[in-house]
Amino acid sequence: MKLWVNGGLTDAEDARVSVFDHGLTVGDGIFETVKTVHGQPFALTLHLDRMTRSARGLGLPEPDHDEVRRACSAVLEANPMELGRLRITYTGGVSPLGSDRGTAGPTLVVALGETKRRPDATAVITVPWTRNERGALTGLKTTSYGENVVALARASEQGASEALFANTVGQLCEGTGSNVFVVVDGELLTPRVSSGCLAGITRALTVEWAGAKETDLPFDVLDRAEEIFLTSTLRDVQAVHGIDGRRIAEAPGPVTAKAMRIFEERSAADQDPKAP
Repeated sequence: MKLWVNGGLTDAEDARVSVFDHGLTVGDGIFETVKTVHGQPFALTLHLDRMTRSARGLGLPEPDHDEVRRACSAVLEANPMELGRLRITYTGGVSPLGSDRGTAGPTLVVALGETKRRPDATAVITVPWTRNERGALTGLKTTSYGENVVALARASEQGASEALFANTVGQLCEGTGSNVFVVVDGELLTPRVSSGCLAGITRALTVEWAGAKETDLPFDVLDRAEEIFLTSTLRDVQAVHGIDGRRIAEAPGPVTAKAMRIFEERSAADQDPKAP
């Protein structure tokens, strides 16, 4: 396995990042996960645009898109696989111990791992912790994923693959690494970005392609939703068949099944869709 570290390809066993890298010591970094199919990345332009927004929000220098594209191409060419998880990590670089950022410049790592197609349906749980819709990192895809690690571990203990959060005012927000959609009275709904959720790439495309409505939703909408599904880079559109041990009768239901079909068809037809 070869990956890209600060300007060139290297074997995985030889790859090195400083123990003083700010991404390691204080989580000062951003990342993108990109689905690849037969060596071709999906929606790379949208991912790079979000990466730039995250860098601006964190105060990092804006990443050079041409350099990142070269790194992605090199890694994909060096590691052929049918279905992959391309991970682009961009950090504050070597810095003093503490929260102050150093002057050495950012670190860029691009790696690729093989993955499998997700099941059509999955179980989720809800967790008592909240997303802060007014936090300094809200809406940024940063490497500060400690909350997600804890919540996902709880989901795994309960036989689920995802955990869903409310925000601080009791609205439905998001999962640890996914956005959530619900069907209520036949209408497809998803939380607004102002709820504190990440502006997911797959979320935005699903809103446009499947005609979902973005709105404020109380957390207990999960108790009465006719259908629930998740979206993310590696899930695409995935139905929820159970939540907190409660079975959802039909999964995927008709609205979810239609969204799944539309996303599959549209994404196959255009590997680099433009912003909705």
